[in-house]
Amino acid sequence: MNVILLTKDNTFIIGWVARLLGMIMEGIFTVIDFIGIPNIGLAIILFTVVVNLLLLPLTVKQQKFSKLSNKMQPEIQAIQEKYKNKKDNESMMAQNQEIQAIYAKYGVSASGSCVQLLIQMPILLALYRVIYAMPAYVSKIGNTFRVLADQIMSMDGAEFIKSSEISTIKSTVSMYGRNIIDMGETSINSLIDVLNKLSSSDMSVVAEHYNLSNLTYNGSLILSNESTRGLLDSYNNFFGLNIANSPQHIISNAYQLGAWGLLIGAVMIPVLSAITQLISIKLMPQPENKGSENSMASSMKMMNMIMPIFSAWFCFTLPSGLGLYWIASAVVRTILMIIINKRLDKMSFDDIVKKNSIKSTKKMEKMQKRQEMMNAYANMNTRNIATKANMNTGSEGGSSTKSMPDKKIPNVEYSSKSKPGSIAAKANMVKEFNEKNNK
Repeated sequence: MNVILLTKDNTFIIGWVARLLGMIMEGIFTVIDFIGIPNIGLAIILFTVVVNLLLLPLTVKQQKFSKLSNKMQPEIQAIQEKYKNKKDNESMMAQNQEIQAIYAKYGVSASGSCVQLLIQMPILLALYRVIYAMPAYVSKIGNTFRVLADQIMSMDGAEFIKSSEISTIKSTVSMYGRNIIDMGETSINSLIDVLNKLSSSDMSVVAEHYNLSNLTYNGSLILSNESTRGLLDSYNNFFGLNIANSPQHIISNAYQLGAWGLLIGAVMIPVLSAITQLISIKLMPQPENKGSENSMASSMKMMNMIMPIFSAWFCFTLPSGLGLYWIASAVVRTILMIIINKRLDKMSFDDIVKKNSIKSTKKMEKMQKRQEMMNAYANMNTRNIATKANMNTGSEGGSSTKSMPDKKIPNVEYSSKSKPGSIAAKANMVKEFNEKNNK
C-alpha cells in the first residue's frame, strides 16, 4: 500500500474531517505567523484548545451520561439479579423491558455513549492526520519543504535518498517515499513526506549532498547554518527542543554532546504525557465495580492504567510534536473536566431524573396516541374496502344497492381538538359510527 502523506487524506469521512481541521490549523498558523511567531509547537497547542472547545458539547453529554450511568447502575444490577437464573424467553423479555424502563426513567439511551464515541472517533483520527502531516495542510510549511524537494529532484531525481545505506533514511524512504519514481507531482509530494520525517541529523546529510544550505523561501534561509537559524528549525523549535525529532533521537544526541538540558527536556515529554493522561482519566467518572460480575468495569480500569504507559512509549519513539499534542490535549481535557464536574456537582440529579421521567412519559403517550390513530385509520380503510366489495357482489348477483339495508353513516361532529380531514378526525368518525351501530 502506497503512503502519500502530503496528499490530503481522501478516506471516507476521515478525509473530509481532516480537510476541515486542516483549515483550522492553517488559520492558526497564519495568525501566529502574522504576529511573528511561526512555531509548530505553539500552533499544535492552540489547535488542541480550539478542537477541544468545539467538542465541548459532546464532552458535557458524555460526562452527564457517565454520572447518570453510575447512579442507575445499582437499579440495573438489581434487575439482573432478579432474573439471574431465568433464561426463558418471557423472563428475558421482561428483564429487557424493565432495564429499558430504567434507561427511560433517567433519560439516557443504552447506546448513548457509543454514539458519542462514534462521532468523536473520525475527528480524533483526522486530528492525528493533520498533526502528523503538517506540510499537507499548512501551505507555508509545505511550500518551504517544496523548495528543497524541487532542488533535489532537479539534481538526480532523489537517487541519493532512494539508494541511501543510512538505516534511518532507508527506513523513512521505505515507509513514506515509495512514490519517488519520476519527476511528476506525486514524486514531489512523496519526497516532501520523506523530508518531513527525517531527523535533523539525517537532514544535514541530505543537505550537504545536495548543497541545500543556501536555499531560501520568501527571502529567509530554509536550513540553519552556523550563524543563522533556518525556517525549518524556527518552525520546530520549542523551548530548545526540535519537535520534528523523537525524544529517543534527542536523548541520544544530547548524551553524546553532553547537553543535559536537552536530555531532561526530551525525557519529560513521554513522562508528562503519561502523567497528564493518567490525571485526565482519573477525573472521568468511573463505573462502580460491585462484585466480581462487573468484569467490564474491571477491564476498563485496567485499560485506564495501561494506556498512559503505552502513551509514554509512543511519545518516546514518535516525533516530539505528537507527544506535545498528547500533553496539551490531556491538560486542556483535565481543565475542562474540572469545570464540567463542578458544574454537574451543583446540579440535582433527582431533578434531572424527574424531568427525564416526565419527558419519557409524554413521549410514550404520544407514541401510543399515534399508534391508536394509525390503527383506527387502518380499520376505517378496511371497512370502506369491505363495503365496496359488498356493493360489487350485490350488483353481480342481480340485485341493486337498494336491496341493501338502508343504513347511512350518520352525521357526526368533529372533535373540537381535531382538524377536519386529519387522521384524528377520521378516527373520531369511525369510533362514533361503531358505537351507534353496536347499540
